[in-house]
This record gives sequence, C-alpha cells and structure tokens, in this order.
Amino acid sequence: MQRRLPDYLKRPIIDTDKTRTVRKILKTKCLNTVCENARCPNKNECYTKNTATFLIMGNNCTRNCRYCNITCNRPEPLDLQEPKHVAEAVKDLGLKYSVITSVTRDDLCDGGAEHFANCIYEIKKLSPDVKIEILTPDFKGDEKSLDIIIKAHPDVFNHNIETVRDVFKTARPQGNYDTSLEVLKYVKDNSDILTKSGLMIGLGETFEQIEETLFDLKNVGCDIVTIGQYIQPSKEHLEVSKYYTPDEYEQLKALADKIGIKHHQIGPLVRSSYRAADLI
Repeated sequence: MQRRLPDYLKRPIIDTDKTRTVRKILKTKCLNTVCENARCPNKNECYTKNTATFLIMGNNCTRNCRYCNITCNRPEPLDLQEPKHVAEAVKDLGLKYSVITSVTRDDLCDGGAEHFANCIYEIKKLSPDVKIEILTPDFKGDEKSLDIIIKAHPDVFNHNIETVRDVFKTARPQGNYDTSLEVLKYVKDNSDILTKSGLMIGLGETFEQIEETLFDLKNVGCDIVTIGQYIQPSKEHLEVSKYYTPDEYEQLKALADKIGIKHHQIGPLVRSSYRAADLI
C-alpha cells in the first residue's frame, strides 16, 4: 500500500516559456535528463532557471536498484557525438554550472569513464568558465577509471552512497557500500577535486544509522552531502517506510554540522543535483 504524500512534498506543475525552451534545446540535441527519467520533483523549478542534469550513455541501466525509476535493460551503444551535444546544450542554455550524470554501464570496460571525461573536455572547450559537476556510478571501484575522471578534472566529483549500510543490499543489490566509500576516498586522496555524496531517507533506516553514514562520509573526506526524502516511483519499487517531517530535517542539519560536514543541502525535496551551484 502506497503512503499518502504529505503536502510539503508536492510540487505544482509549471509550464512557461523558459521550461519549454529547455525542453526544446534538449530535444534538438537528442539529450536525456535525469530530471525526466527519474521523475525528479524539482524538474520544473530547475527548468525555469535554465538548468537540467544531463543523463549520458543512454536510458538503460545495467543495474536494477530497487528505488530507481530508470529502466534496467540491455544498454544502447554509446553515442560518440553526445559529449559535443552536451557541451552545445550547456552553451545554448547559458549555464554557469552544469551537472552530468549517467546510467551505470557495467558492460563497458571503463564503466563509461572516458565518455564522462569527453563531456568535461567538450564543455571546457566551448564554455571554459562553466563549472562542472559529475555524478557517477561506482565504476566497480576501478582506479584506472577514476584516474581518467581525475585527469579531466571536474569541479565536483559526486558519487551517491544512496542509503545506510544496513539497507544498502536491499536497495542496491548489485552495489557495495564500502566500494562507494572507497571511490570517494580515492578521488579525495588523489586530487584537489571537491567530493560530494547523497542519500535518500525513508527506506527503513534509523536516525542512528544516518549518523553512522554521515560519519563514514566525513571520514573519507567528503566535502558536500545531500539528504532528501525517498519517494516511491511506482508500486514495483521499494515502499516508503517513513516520511520525515520538516522538524526532523532540521535535526539532520544540526547533526551534519556537529559531525563537521561544512557544506550540505538537507530537506524533503533535496536531490543530488538540486541547487548544486549553491554548495560550492
């Protein structure tokens, strides 16, 4: 049985000239966004600000995370023109801050690291002043793949831990909690790139387990943390075990401050890339 969505999690539908312009540019460049594919509740707010999170390497993911609305299916061949098209869209939208994420591509030998790097290089070529954040899969912890990313040098490297250790295998059966931490640590130890991670709450975790996860992220040097409410995309996905109240989000902000996480975005509708530019 799906829980009723609290009013503070509902967002109005906005359709303006700006939102239509963003959709038109994305369609013209044949680009995907995680805003559409993952049914992000902040999509229209971001579109009104001429921002979107680009989803590269196709619509099909090689993993089947039980909270995610992106399809798990045979992946499409890489579009080698995609990095150029992403860069052109960034320029056409007049972005000052761009966010690029992807489906997981375990079928590729480098997990798609070179494709991410090519997106970064193409954006820098057309829009050298634009800051770039990438939100990547774990690349199975492969250091050679991470070195490709580090060499391309995005401004922010984001890899989401997604949930607490005790819920991880239920939510992400093909992932590994410690691998995700090691990925963040490797980038932090081998570069001056800001690192970022996020988690969803409402999957059955306790407040104490959230605290443990924040300590884990702090211990691997994670600079920026986001926390937001899990919203069930469909009846086939994991059920929401709890809707956290606005007061509880204030408690989590205080907890992050106490642990020493200097930059955080914590609230009911916060997602990985929501108002990302405000955190650096």
